Amino acid sequence: MKSIFEVGNLKSNGHYALATVHQNTVYVSGQFAINPETCEKKFGTIEEETLQALKNVEMIVEAAGSKKEQILRMTLYIPDVKLWGKVDAVYKEFFVEHKPARTVVPTSELHFGFKIEIDAIAYI
Repeated sequence: MKSIFEVGNLKSNGHYALATVHQNTVYVSGQFAINPETCEKKFGTIEEETLQALKNVEMIVEAAGSKKEQILRMTLYIPDVKLWGKVDAVYKEFFVEHKPARTVVPTSELHFGFKIEIDAIAYI
C-alpha cells in the first residue's frame, strides 16, 4: 500500500492522504476547489468549484499512475440538491464519453463553505 500526501502544491491538511494506492487501485480523498498552484481556496459558482475539484481529482489520479478515463466511481457532495443540474452539466463536459459510477449526496453544508466535494476510485 502506498499513500500520496502531495501532488504538486496540493497537500493533505490533516491526518489523511490525498490518495491511497493498493493493488492497482487508487482511492482519492474528497477534493474541494483548491488552486493547485497556490493552495488557496477557490470559491466561485458551483460550476467553477465543480470543475476545479474535478481537475484536482484528475491531477491526483494521474500522480498515482492512472487517468480520468480509468475512474471507476465518484461521490459528489453538494449542500443543495437544487444545484445538481449545474453540477451534472460540468461533469458531463469534463468526462465526455466516460461515465464512471456515481453517487450524489446532498448535505446541509460542506467544510470551509465550499459548494462541492468530490472523491474517487480509479484503477491503474
